[in-house]
Amino acid sequence: MEKNRVLLVDGMALLFRGFFATAFRGNFMKTSTGIPTNGIYQFLRYFLDAEKTYEPTHVICCWDMGSKTFRNEIYPEYKANREAPPEELIPQFDLIKEVVEAFNIPNIGLENFEADDCIGTLAKLYSKTEEVIILTGDQDMLQLVDHNIHVSIMKKGLGNYELYTIDNFYDKKGIHPHQVIDVKGLMGDTADNYPGVKGIGEKTALKLMKEYGSIEGLLENVENLTNGVRTKLSEHLDMLHLSRQLAVIKCDVPIQCELETALRRFEMEKIEAKLTELEFKNLNRILL
Repeated sequence: MEKNRVLLVDGMALLFRGFFATAFRGNFMKTSTGIPTNGIYQFLRYFLDAEKTYEPTHVICCWDMGSKTFRNEIYPEYKANREAPPEELIPQFDLIKEVVEAFNIPNIGLENFEADDCIGTLAKLYSKTEEVIILTGDQDMLQLVDHNIHVSIMKKGLGNYELYTIDNFYDKKGIHPHQVIDVKGLMGDTADNYPGVKGIGEKTALKLMKEYGSIEGLLENVENLTNGVRTKLSEHLDMLHLSRQLAVIKCDVPIQCELETALRRFEMEKIEAKLTELEFKNLNRILL
């Protein structure tokens, strides 16, 4: 029997990308009542292109629910460098969920967790019996690549994806998916605002992972390391372990989404009604 193909969409990644791809021209596309819709419009273009590319049988969209999560309890500085979202984007957060709903797609999110954690949890669950494709722009998700779990990283422009699978991952990255977490523990993440081991960048982190396999393997072989790396590790050992903890996508979040509720069943009348409400004129350009 052929497996179902479940597309898990990283909603915020698409919405932010869509907003900034169009906002730099100052083109916020507003309704007659002044509500900006540019992020939603571009989200739909990205989503529908991916949907045509991967032809899923089921679709689910996952969202962040508020800016604070359990990671802020572990490390208060987590993502503290993020600016508040632009004011033109704020009304689009709720509206996009209504649009997703009009496509009969479940919106999934849980307070205190990130969309990544929801995606990881659902991916692990469904991959036992189905094929899963995660659509995102976020390289952190690569740690989830596994049997039946593929990660499609959106590249610049429309219709441009890099698909990572368990079969091609090592050739593309030179490490295995689970090692992504240890690489992040070593090099940190400036976007998420945790430092890793000060002075160790991506190149060194990858080299150490290829050589020692894991952070445990690295720490068991400190006597073989250069003085510089050894010193950095000993000075920032606590932050190494903390950064690795922050990098792990949780795959046991208490969420549920019965697969049949995510069956791809677009009802054009319902969709067109919602998009007309948002005053999208050239619907054919989006929907065909």
